[in-house]
Amino acid sequence: MAENAGMTSADRIADLRGAALLDALERLDPLGPEAGTLDVNTLALDPGELRKDDFRRFLKALLTLASRAPAFDLSKLEPARFASLVASASRAQLESVVADPALRERVLDEIFARMGAHIRPDRARDLQAVVHWRLSGGVGEGGYDRYETAIAHGSCTVSREMHAPPRVTITIAPTDFFRLITHQATPAVLFVTGRIKVKGDLAFAAGLIGFFDLPHPV
Repeated sequence: MAENAGMTSADRIADLRGAALLDALERLDPLGPEAGTLDVNTLALDPGELRKDDFRRFLKALLTLASRAPAFDLSKLEPARFASLVASASRAQLESVVADPALRERVLDEIFARMGAHIRPDRARDLQAVVHWRLSGGVGEGGYDRYETAIAHGSCTVSREMHAPPRVTITIAPTDFFRLITHQATPAVLFVTGRIKVKGDLAFAAGLIGFFDLPHPV
């Protein structure tokens, strides 16, 4: 008992794992003192320890907390930590996430929002190219969620609107997109297995990931 005497409620939550951590996050008051002292990057969550729907529960809990406590927003997750969570989740867990419309939109928006920070200016400074992404199973035209990434002068901007003709259009399922951006799959493997479709400049598409310094899972 004495060993835990100095521990706060936030400390105890940070020490939890698996289902116990999920239960605590779902009960947490976003305006309470515990929420105010928790660091989302220190939560000991390993998707490998969770059931199929538990990773969705975790992200849903963060989304709910973030609506009142911005410290829990996905944007607060450090790049390597975010990559690790996605990379260690199973396909079934990721499919459970993208089956939830609100979570699907939030996770995809977060990934694309980070692309500007991960562009490599040294490699992209002479590149001007527009890429249209079509994520299958969406609610947009033709059943796709669409994003436009425009690379110019060493920077990358992202939009949900298609403003310019693309150099390449890439069609991919969200789960395969997650695997691609966390180094769990390569464009070549996804292409030859039919899991990614490319319209336009194939050579450019094959090397597109090389213009970004995507974080490696830790």
